[in-house]
Amino acid sequence: MSLISRLGIVFMRTLAHVPLRVTRGFGTGLGHALYALAAPRRRVVDANLALCFPDKSAAERRRIARETFVYVAQSWLDRSWLWHAPEEKVAARLQVKGSPAEIDEIANGREPMILFAPHFYGLDAAATALTMHTARPSTTIYTTQRDPMVDEWIREGRKRFGNVIALNRVDGIKPIIAGLRKGGLLYLLPDMDFGRDQTVFVPFYGVPAATVPSLSRFARLGRAKVVPIVSKLTPTGYEIEVLPAWRDFPTEDVVADTALMNRRLQGYIDTMPSQYYWVHRRFKTRPEGAEPVY
Repeated sequence: MSLISRLGIVFMRTLAHVPLRVTRGFGTGLGHALYALAAPRRRVVDANLALCFPDKSAAERRRIARETFVYVAQSWLDRSWLWHAPEEKVAARLQVKGSPAEIDEIANGREPMILFAPHFYGLDAAATALTMHTARPSTTIYTTQRDPMVDEWIREGRKRFGNVIALNRVDGIKPIIAGLRKGGLLYLLPDMDFGRDQTVFVPFYGVPAATVPSLSRFARLGRAKVVPIVSKLTPTGYEIEVLPAWRDFPTEDVVADTALMNRRLQGYIDTMPSQYYWVHRRFKTRPEGAEPVY
C-alpha cells in the first residue's frame, strides 16, 4: 500500500505542472470510467438522487449522476495543483466573489467566524483560496486516512497557505472553541451523517437525515457568526462565493438550527446539483423502524 501511495503522490506532484485543460480532460475520462465501473458507489448516488429529486425524470437523474462522477475525478486531480503548483498559478485559478464585507472580515477581521462550507466538490479549493489571503488562525477538522502517508499528504496540502490548524475529529471540541474565542476562523463541513449518537434527525429534501448539529453548537459556544461558502468547479478553476452572514443564528434550539442549515443548503445545491457530494451515504443512519436506503 505504501508503494502505491508513494507513486500516487509522485503522480500528483507531476500533474501539478500539466495544463489545466489536460488535467480536466483526464478527469472527465476517469469520471466516466468510475461511473461505469464503480457500481456500488453508483448505486449510492442513484439512491440519493431518487430520494432528493423524485420530481426529476430518471434520465435527468442519470445525467446528474454521470456529471457528479466527473466532478469527483476532476476535483481529486485538481488537488495536484492546489497543493503543489506555484502559488501564483494557484491564485490565478481561484476566484473569490460575493459579499465584500464578509470577504474583508475573513481576511482582516478579529471576530470569531465559522465558514459553513458544504460538501461541494470545490471545498478544498475554497479553503485554499481563503487561507491564501488571511493570516488569521484558521481551524479545519478532518478524518484520519487509513494510510499514514496519504494522511500526511492531505493534511500538509490543506495547511499549505496561511495559518491553518488541522484538528482530527477525535481531538474533541475544546481546541475548536478555544480557537474561535481567540478570534479565529473555523472551516466547517457539518452536512454529514456520523451515526445515531452524534447527530439529530432533520429533513433534507423532505427525507429525515441524521445530521451533525455542530454548526449551531460551535457558533453558540464560540460566540461566532456563520458565513456560508459555496464553491463551484469551473472550466478555468474554481469560483468561491462568500455569502452574507446568517442573521439570528444560532438560536437556543439546536434541532431547529440544524433543520434551517439543511433548508438553506438545499437552495445552494439546487443551483448546481451535480456538484454536490452525492457519493456520500447521506442517509445511512435511519430513524427507528425505517427501511435502509442503501
